[in-house]
Amino acid sequence: MKIQRAICVSIGLFIGAHLAPLAMAQSVNVYAGVGTAIDGSSNQQINTFGTGTFTTPKLAGAFPDLGASVMFTKHFGVGADVSWRASNAAYAGLLERPLFYNFDGVWTPISTKHFEPEIRAGIGGMKLGYSYSQTGCDPFAGCSTSTQPVENSNHFQGHFALAARFYLTDHVFIRPAVDTHVVANLFQYGHNVVPEYSIGLGFSFGRPE
Repeated sequence: MKIQRAICVSIGLFIGAHLAPLAMAQSVNVYAGVGTAIDGSSNQQINTFGTGTFTTPKLAGAFPDLGASVMFTKHFGVGADVSWRASNAAYAGLLERPLFYNFDGVWTPISTKHFEPEIRAGIGGMKLGYSYSQTGCDPFAGCSTSTQPVENSNHFQGHFALAARFYLTDHVFIRPAVDTHVVANLFQYGHNVVPEYSIGLGFSFGRPE
Protein backbone atom coordinates (compact mmCIF):
# COMPACT_ATOMS: atom_id res chain seq x y z
CA MET A 1 0.00 0.00 0.00
CA LYS A 2 2.87 2.41 0.74
CA ILE A 3 4.18 2.02 -2.82
CA GLN A 4 0.73 2.84 -4.23
CA ARG A 5 0.44 5.89 -1.96
CA ALA A 6 3.88 7.12 -3.00
CA ILE A 7 2.94 6.75 -6.68
CA CYS A 8 -0.33 8.63 -6.16
CA VAL A 9 1.44 11.41 -4.23
CA SER A 10 4.09 11.78 -6.96
CA ILE A 11 1.48 11.96 -9.73
CA GLY A 12 -0.66 14.31 -7.62
CA LEU A 13 2.27 16.67 -7.02
CA PHE A 14 3.01 16.78 -10.72
CA ILE A 15 -0.61 17.46 -11.68
CA GLY A 16 -1.00 20.06 -8.93
CA ALA A 17 2.17 21.89 -9.91
CA HIS A 18 1.27 22.02 -13.58
CA LEU A 19 -2.52 22.20 -13.66
CA ALA A 20 -2.61 25.95 -14.40
CA PRO A 21 0.02 25.86 -17.16
CA LEU A 22 -1.82 23.01 -18.94
CA ALA A 23 -4.02 25.62 -20.59
CA MET A 24 -0.91 27.01 -22.32
CA ALA A 25 0.48 23.60 -23.33
CA GLN A 26 0.80 22.64 -26.97
CA SER A 27 0.70 18.93 -26.16
CA VAL A 28 0.60 16.45 -23.29
CA ASN A 29 2.23 13.03 -23.50
CA VAL A 30 1.50 10.16 -21.09
CA TYR A 31 3.07 6.72 -21.05
CA ALA A 32 3.34 3.46 -19.11
CA GLY A 33 5.98 0.79 -19.49
CA VAL A 34 8.36 -1.60 -17.80
CA GLY A 35 12.11 -1.91 -17.50
CA THR A 36 14.86 -2.64 -15.03
CA ALA A 37 17.24 -0.69 -12.79
CA ILE A 38 20.62 -2.20 -11.95
CA ASP A 39 23.34 -1.62 -9.38
CA GLY A 40 26.05 -3.74 -7.82
CA SER A 41 26.25 -5.05 -4.28
CA SER A 42 27.95 -2.98 -1.60
CA ASN A 43 29.35 -6.30 -0.29
CA GLN A 44 28.45 -5.38 3.27
CA GLN A 45 28.05 -8.17 5.81
CA ILE A 46 24.98 -7.42 7.94
CA ASN A 47 23.81 -9.37 10.99
CA THR A 48 20.21 -8.22 10.81
CA PHE A 49 18.63 -10.41 13.49
CA GLY A 50 21.69 -11.47 15.46
CA THR A 51 21.49 -14.99 14.05
CA GLY A 52 24.04 -14.80 11.23
CA THR A 53 25.31 -12.43 8.57
CA PHE A 54 23.83 -11.62 5.19
CA THR A 55 25.72 -10.20 2.20
CA THR A 56 23.88 -7.26 0.66
CA PRO A 57 22.46 -8.12 -2.79
CA LYS A 58 22.60 -6.44 -6.19
CA LEU A 59 19.77 -4.21 -7.41
CA ALA A 60 17.80 -5.76 -10.28
CA GLY A 61 14.29 -6.92 -11.20
CA ALA A 62 11.33 -5.63 -13.17
CA PHE A 63 10.41 -1.95 -12.69
CA PRO A 64 7.01 -0.67 -13.94
CA ASP A 65 7.21 2.93 -15.12
CA LEU A 66 4.64 5.75 -15.38
CA GLY A 67 5.29 9.23 -16.69
CA ALA A 68 4.08 12.33 -18.49
CA SER A 69 5.38 15.44 -20.17
CA VAL A 70 3.76 18.79 -20.89
CA MET A 71 5.21 20.60 -23.91
CA PHE A 72 4.75 24.38 -23.89
CA THR A 73 6.40 24.76 -27.29
CA LYS A 74 7.29 22.22 -29.96
CA HIS A 75 10.70 21.72 -28.31
CA PHE A 76 10.50 22.65 -24.60
CA GLY A 77 8.42 21.41 -21.68
CA VAL A 78 8.40 19.73 -18.28
CA GLY A 79 7.87 16.15 -17.22
CA ALA A 80 7.58 13.73 -14.32
CA ASP A 81 8.25 10.03 -13.96
CA VAL A 82 7.89 7.34 -11.29
CA SER A 83 9.17 3.75 -11.36
CA TRP A 84 9.24 1.07 -8.70
CA ARG A 85 10.25 -2.56 -8.31
CA ALA A 86 7.28 -4.76 -9.16
CA SER A 87 7.79 -7.06 -6.18
CA ASN A 88 9.70 -7.16 -2.93
CA ALA A 89 13.31 -8.33 -3.11
CA ALA A 90 15.36 -10.00 -0.40
CA TYR A 91 17.80 -7.64 1.31
CA ALA A 92 19.94 -8.90 4.21
CA GLY A 93 17.08 -10.82 5.80
CA LEU A 94 14.51 -8.10 5.07
CA LEU A 95 12.22 -7.37 2.13
CA GLU A 96 12.98 -4.26 0.08
CA ARG A 97 11.09 -2.37 -2.64
CA PRO A 98 12.88 0.59 -4.30
CA LEU A 99 11.02 3.51 -5.90
CA PHE A 100 12.35 6.37 -8.04
CA TYR A 101 10.54 9.64 -8.76
CA ASN A 102 11.70 12.75 -10.58
CA PHE A 103 10.60 16.09 -12.06
CA ASP A 104 12.39 17.22 -15.22
CA GLY A 105 12.87 19.83 -17.85
CA VAL A 106 12.29 18.27 -21.29
CA TRP A 107 13.99 19.25 -24.55
CA THR A 108 12.88 17.80 -27.88
CA PRO A 109 15.56 18.90 -30.39
CA ILE A 110 13.79 17.32 -33.39
CA SER A 111 10.07 16.95 -33.99
CA THR A 112 8.73 15.05 -37.00
CA LYS A 113 5.48 13.23 -37.66
CA HIS A 114 6.92 9.85 -36.65
CA PHE A 115 9.86 10.62 -34.35
CA GLU A 116 10.56 12.88 -31.36
CA PRO A 117 13.66 12.37 -29.18
CA GLU A 118 13.62 13.55 -25.56
CA ILE A 119 16.49 14.87 -23.45
CA ARG A 120 15.51 15.19 -19.79
CA ALA A 121 17.25 16.55 -16.70
CA GLY A 122 15.87 17.19 -13.25
CA ILE A 123 15.74 16.22 -9.60
CA GLY A 124 13.77 13.82 -7.45
CA GLY A 125 14.27 11.07 -4.94
CA MET A 126 14.76 7.37 -4.32
CA LYS A 127 12.76 5.62 -1.61
CA LEU A 128 13.82 2.23 -0.24
CA GLY A 129 10.89 0.66 1.59
CA TYR A 130 11.79 -2.15 4.01
CA SER A 131 9.62 -4.81 5.64
CA TYR A 132 9.89 -8.34 6.97
CA SER A 133 7.69 -11.43 6.89
CA GLN A 134 6.23 -12.59 10.20
CA THR A 135 4.45 -15.90 10.65
CA GLY A 136 1.94 -16.32 13.46
CA CYS A 137 -0.02 -19.43 14.41
CA ASP A 138 -3.38 -19.74 16.11
CA PRO A 139 -4.76 -23.08 17.38
CA PHE A 140 -8.09 -22.38 15.71
CA ALA A 141 -7.29 -20.24 12.65
CA GLY A 142 -3.99 -21.93 11.79
CA CYS A 143 -0.83 -20.19 10.64
CA SER A 144 -0.61 -17.05 8.51
CA THR A 145 2.20 -14.84 7.26
CA SER A 146 2.03 -11.06 7.35
CA THR A 147 4.40 -8.35 6.19
CA GLN A 148 5.54 -5.89 8.84
CA PRO A 149 6.94 -2.51 7.73
CA VAL A 150 10.35 -1.25 8.80
CA GLU A 151 11.65 2.34 8.62
CA ASN A 152 12.23 3.56 5.05
CA SER A 153 15.41 5.05 3.63
CA ASN A 154 15.03 8.16 1.44
CA HIS A 155 17.69 9.65 -0.81
CA PHE A 156 17.91 12.76 -3.01
CA GLN A 157 18.66 12.09 -6.69
CA GLY A 158 19.66 13.98 -9.79
CA HIS A 159 18.05 12.57 -12.92
CA PHE A 160 19.13 12.48 -16.57
CA ALA A 161 17.43 10.59 -19.40
CA LEU A 162 17.52 9.98 -23.13
CA ALA A 163 14.30 8.74 -24.69
CA ALA A 164 12.47 8.77 -28.00
CA ARG A 165 8.84 8.68 -29.05
CA PHE A 166 8.31 6.56 -32.17
CA TYR A 167 4.78 7.26 -33.40
CA LEU A 168 2.70 4.34 -34.67
CA THR A 169 -0.21 6.69 -35.41
CA ASP A 170 -0.65 10.44 -35.05
CA HIS A 171 -1.03 9.99 -31.29
CA VAL A 172 0.11 6.51 -30.18
CA PHE A 173 3.84 6.02 -29.63
CA ILE A 174 6.43 3.52 -28.40
CA ARG A 175 8.98 5.02 -26.01
CA PRO A 176 12.35 3.36 -25.30
CA ALA A 177 14.36 5.19 -22.64
CA VAL A 178 17.65 5.12 -20.76
CA ASP A 179 17.56 6.87 -17.38
CA THR A 180 20.46 7.69 -15.09
CA HIS A 181 19.72 8.19 -11.40
CA VAL A 182 22.54 9.89 -9.49
CA VAL A 183 21.53 9.02 -5.93
CA ALA A 184 23.10 10.73 -2.92
CA ASN A 185 24.69 8.45 -0.30
CA LEU A 186 23.29 5.20 -1.70
CA PHE A 187 25.28 3.10 0.76
CA GLN A 188 22.85 0.18 0.44
CA TYR A 189 24.32 -0.64 -2.99
CA GLY A 190 27.68 -0.55 -4.72
CA HIS A 191 27.35 2.69 -6.70
CA ASN A 192 25.56 6.02 -6.44
CA VAL A 193 24.84 6.05 -10.18
CA VAL A 194 21.96 3.72 -11.09
CA PRO A 195 21.07 3.16 -14.77
CA GLU A 196 17.52 2.21 -15.70
CA TYR A 197 16.34 0.82 -19.06
CA SER A 198 12.69 0.77 -20.07
CA ILE A 199 10.23 0.66 -22.93
CA GLY A 200 6.73 2.06 -22.79
CA LEU A 201 3.56 2.68 -24.75
CA GLY A 202 2.05 6.16 -24.73
CA PHE A 203 -0.47 8.63 -26.10
CA SER A 204 -0.10 12.29 -27.11
CA PHE A 205 -2.92 14.78 -26.61
CA GLY A 206 -3.10 17.94 -28.71
CA ARG A 207 0.02 17.19 -30.68
CA PRO A 208 0.72 20.05 -33.14
CA GLU A 209 0.96 19.26 -36.83
